[in-house]
Amino acid sequence: MVSATRLSVRVAADPDHGGRWTSLTAGGREWLWHRAEPRRQGVRPGAPFADAGGLEECVPTVRGLPDHGDAWSRPWRRAGEEEVAQCPDFRLTRRIGEREDAVVVDYTLAAEPGYRFVWAAHALLDLSPAARIGVVGPALTRLYPDEGHRWVAGAWPSVDGVRLDRLGPDDGSAVGAVVLTPGVSVHDGADTLHLSVEADGQPVAVALWRNLGGFPRGAPYRSIGVEPMLGRVFDRAVADDGDTAVVPSTGEVAWRLTVAATRHA
Repeated sequence: MVSATRLSVRVAADPDHGGRWTSLTAGGREWLWHRAEPRRQGVRPGAPFADAGGLEECVPTVRGLPDHGDAWSRPWRRAGEEEVAQCPDFRLTRRIGEREDAVVVDYTLAAEPGYRFVWAAHALLDLSPAARIGVVGPALTRLYPDEGHRWVAGAWPSVDGVRLDRLGPDDGSAVGAVVLTPGVSVHDGADTLHLSVEADGQPVAVALWRNLGGFPRGAPYRSIGVEPMLGRVFDRAVADDGDTAVVPSTGEVAWRLTVAATRHA
C-alpha cells in the first residue's frame, strides 16, 4: 500500500476583484491555473466573463445570465473575519479558515425565501495531461457535449464515449459535465487535491470543465475546471425542480467547502 502524507493547504484571495482565489498551494505546489487576461481587473457587473484562471465564486448561475454569475464581477467588503458580496437579489458571505491542514470555507447566502440559485467554486487547475479525476463509488453524470443547455445522462467515468476522468492528451475537444457526487479527488503525479461540499437539504455536485484545446473557437487553450457546487445544472434558468438550491423560510442557505491535499511517497 502506498502511504500518503497530508499537506497544509494555503489560500490567497482578492476581495476587491470578485473574491477570486489567486493562489491555492500545498507542499510547495501551486494548484491554480492562471491566464493573462487584461480585462479581469476592470470588470463591472454584467460584463462578459474574463477568464484569468484562479477560482471564481459563480453564483446565482454559471452559464446563462449574468455570465458566470453576479458575484465574481463585484468588489467584496471585509466584515471582521468574513468577506461579503452584496448583489441585487442576494448577499453572499464567506469565511475562509483552516482545520487539520485543510482549508474550510463556510458560506451563507441570504435572499427572499424561495429564491433559486446555483453556486460553483469555479476552480481552474494547473494539471498535466496525465492527471486523473476520481470520485467515490458510481455516480450519475450529466455530460454537456457543447455550450448549450442539452445534457446526456450516464454513469461516471464514461458518458457517451467520453472518458471524463482523463485529462489528456489534448485532442481539441471541450465538454462540461455535472457529477452527482459531493466530493472529488484530483490526482497528478505524487500529489492529490481533495475537494468536497456539504449543504443540509440542498443538492450538491461537482462540475467539470474539460477543455483540451477546444475552446474558444479561433484561439483555443487548455483549461481544466473542477468545481464543487450547489445545484445540478450550469444554468439555473433551465433547471428542473430539485436541480437548484432554494432559500428556505429562514431566508438563508449555509454550506461548506473543504479543500485538502496529500502527497504519496
